[in-house]
Amino acid sequence: MASTACFMIVSRNDIPIYEAEVGSAAKREDAAQLHQFILHAALDVVQDLAWTTSAMFLKGIDRFNDMVVSVYILLNPLYLPGSRITSSHFDTKVRALARKYI
Repeated sequence: MASTACFMIVSRNDIPIYEAEVGSAAKREDAAQLHQFILHAALDVVQDLAWTTSAMFLKGIDRFNDMVVSVYILLNPLYLPGSRITSSHFDTKVRALARKYI
């Protein structure tokens, strides 16, 4: 069965600062826009849940068709507002872990 996962890191201001799509399914032409749409819809749910739970992992908080959104809520004191994650080493590690566990 072919599957695809989209891994995103979003800043405090709801701005995507890293995005990686991994998997064996054929990539849709509108995949980037679709993932952004799903992400922003899920962020509203995350913002509501973040105030009511102490959990750092929120599993299956939102769904769209066959896609499921799960979230880790983390704080990074080293993040510079407005900057994107551009490290090729980080990208390689993320993709390798995704292939291993997905």
